[in-house]
Amino acid sequence: MTAADPAVTQETVLIGAEHIPLYCPGPKAPLWSMHPRVFLDIAVTGSVRCPYCSTEYLLKPGTVIKHGH
Repeated sequence: MTAADPAVTQETVLIGAEHIPLYCPGPKAPLWSMHPRVFLDIAVTGSVRCPYCSTEYLLKPGTVIKHGH
């Protein structure tokens, strides 16, 4: 299937600081939607798209990401 295929649905997920480090698929993803786990960098642009499933992740307005450990 391609992104132009109407059967493909893309999801947008709002992310807060509690979800950092961000990875896809998330812990609540259904088994049928699993793909290899990929960590996604959302800190610079405030949004990122998963290269496997095209889910788009957006930072919630006002979210502050603390850098470092």
